Amino acid sequence: MIDMIIQQPLLAAFTALVGLSVMFGAILGFAAVKFKVEGDPIVERIDALLPQTQCGQCGYPGCRPYAQAIADGDVINKCPPGGQNTVNALATLLDVPAPELDVEEGPDVNIKKVAYIREAECIGCTKCIQACPVDAILGAAKLMHTVITSECTGCDLCVEPCPVDCIEMRPIPQTIRDWHWAMPTTPGEQIKGLKSTDIIASDRSSTDDSKRNRAA
Repeated sequence: MIDMIIQQPLLAAFTALVGLSVMFGAILGFAAVKFKVEGDPIVERIDALLPQTQCGQCGYPGCRPYAQAIADGDVINKCPPGGQNTVNALATLLDVPAPELDVEEGPDVNIKKVAYIREAECIGCTKCIQACPVDAILGAAKLMHTVITSECTGCDLCVEPCPVDCIEMRPIPQTIRDWHWAMPTTPGEQIKGLKSTDIIASDRSSTDDSKRNRAA
């Protein structure tokens, strides 16, 4: 063995490296299985309902941290890009009443919007590119920028940094691909808030009027 190492030092070194790699790989694999930390499944399900804009408008650095915060007890109505639909979905998942979207965090944006750059006014400062969390803005320094609408999530984080105010949020025109038939209201929703006199047919008032006319 010693003679082989002396005669072929490169082969011996390569063999030693392979042996060490196999040994440490086996140790790491065992440790990964033995000490695996299971994630909270409810956090995964909450995160799947969030729009993944990573915009930070909820006060957290991304959708995953906000999902963790919701699982820990934070309110579910802090996501402007998700709108009221996301609030309702989260409420259904957590089996809690659905609150209104927090207006302090932003307007209800159930109408999908994307950023639009008025290219003639763009000075190519790249500040909007740096602000975009999903790299949906194409451009370079001192060159015109444009928005990749299919990638834009409508978080509007690029609007404020623009020094020449050439970015605006425009609603996406509804097409046959994303049009949905409005669900009809249930009978219970139709009569909600009505009084019994508004629901039950009665001729009491007409009878009273006829009696007054006869007495006169």
